[in-house]
Amino acid sequence: MRNGLLSTVACLAAAFIVQAGPADAQTAAALTGQVSSTEEGNMEGVVVSAKKDGSTVTVSVVTDSSGRFSFPAAKLEPGKYTLKARAVGYDLPGTITADVATGKAATSQLKLTKTRNLSAQLNNAEWLMSMPGTEEQKRFLLNCNGCHTYERIVKSTYDAQGFLQVFERMSGYYPGSMPTKPQRLAGTATRDGMMSRGGANALKVAEWLASVNLSKTETREWPLKTLPRVKGKATQVVITEYDLPNNMIQPHDVILDQQGTVWYSDFGQQFLGKMDAKTGKVTQYPIPVVKQGWPTGTLDLEADKDGKIWIGVMYQANIAKFDPMTEKFQQWPVPKEWQTDAAQTGHLAVGATHVDGKVWIKNSDETNIYRLDVKTGKFEDLGNQTDPFNGRRIGTYGIHSDSQNNAYLLDFSSNNLVRIDAKTKALKFFKTPTEMSRPRRGRVDSQDRLWFAEYGGNAIGMLDPKTGEIKEWKVPTPWSAPYDALVDKHGDAWTGSMLTDRVARLDTKTGQYTEYPLPRPTNIRRVFVDDRTKPGTLWVGSNHGASIVKIEPQS
Repeated sequence: MRNGLLSTVACLAAAFIVQAGPADAQTAAALTGQVSSTEEGNMEGVVVSAKKDGSTVTVSVVTDSSGRFSFPAAKLEPGKYTLKARAVGYDLPGTITADVATGKAATSQLKLTKTRNLSAQLNNAEWLMSMPGTEEQKRFLLNCNGCHTYERIVKSTYDAQGFLQVFERMSGYYPGSMPTKPQRLAGTATRDGMMSRGGANALKVAEWLASVNLSKTETREWPLKTLPRVKGKATQVVITEYDLPNNMIQPHDVILDQQGTVWYSDFGQQFLGKMDAKTGKVTQYPIPVVKQGWPTGTLDLEADKDGKIWIGVMYQANIAKFDPMTEKFQQWPVPKEWQTDAAQTGHLAVGATHVDGKVWIKNSDETNIYRLDVKTGKFEDLGNQTDPFNGRRIGTYGIHSDSQNNAYLLDFSSNNLVRIDAKTKALKFFKTPTEMSRPRRGRVDSQDRLWFAEYGGNAIGMLDPKTGEIKEWKVPTPWSAPYDALVDKHGDAWTGSMLTDRVARLDTKTGQYTEYPLPRPTNIRRVFVDDRTKPGTLWVGSNHGASIVKIEPQS
């Protein structure tokens, strides 16, 4: 298995003991133990997971400096659990189980062995670290990990001409495609990203890729590099993963409403999903298809002040509002005369719709910006924006609104942040200190400051529009490529990664990051923080893993 949590029939080198401890000493923990290996002795930073037989929920903790782990009693109900461990370079041999009982603590000593197949355990960031090539060459691959892993590329046998055909073919796939569920675009639509960023250099990129895969040799000729395991504060975390009903579900955005109900958008299917955070029960609401023959799937998920759920319905070229009380959808299609085969309404902003009754919408085709008057159903086309310094079209990705419903556009093709005044429609441009930082998605906080992820700058950024100042905090792990970012009421900023299988928490007062490791490969897009707890609780979707993940720092 690619996640490195290999299980074999025989228990080769793992010892397992279950025992009842004194009640007064064990009430805080349901399961404790230690992880070690012959090579390292006691191992810090190993993710240990426990899944009850028949359950859809997996709970994980991380070993401390002594290699010890402890599952809080509140997280594991009585029953039989299967244990797994994740530490790159190591396997947990055998099938290890534990019987958890009320008032008793199970104890397990896990002995890891060196893996025989390191390449199967590498995450996307480690593949980029390992590949020969320049940083500029590797940046091209940031267009590919939205659909599949880099392992597929380096283990392929395409020559340069073969890769050119791959580029052409991939440009015709819907962005929410996976190897297990590809969707072709309809009509004349093609994806802008892959071919345009390769551009005239497409052949050079193809030649480089053919030099790092298996097209010229049967074995890899360069060493593999891995990220060091986390230490200290990063081990103080509990991670809960909820399996979704089928592995075709791609939870792109995950949010909580005011009642604590979990909602998710499905990037590859025409559903809005709801999950009970206590039981893990999932309900899926089909969204009516308005463009037959066009790809299905949703992206941006937002809740307005009244608790209604809004969703961008991508190539169906409409946005939808869902009323949790009536369980009914209302949809607003983009006017037909404005639509092309490439019309795509994945992003919207409703945080301040109550101010003027307007919803901001982005059409990814030519990045046209619309406003919808909710009462009248009329669309206003504000066109696309151009960079006044070079005349280049702004490549808007995320669109976000402040308390007065002014809009912010995040320029994914450069380093611009663009503010549109809701009343005058005047534009104001800000540039991040890092060139080609590629701002992607973010949030506006209670002070009207814009927080955003720099996909190309490997950072969390913050714009204070009152001063025009932009701050950047570089994420410590290379190739994190943050997709989304926000700040909570406690002063922590958060982001996730499609490459590192980690989430990052930034103390904005000290500038210090804490990165928490996840128990398996986790392709993260949107990040959402429930800051009713302190520290906040982070919720993300495992976009290619058909699960929802809750990360609870313990300090």
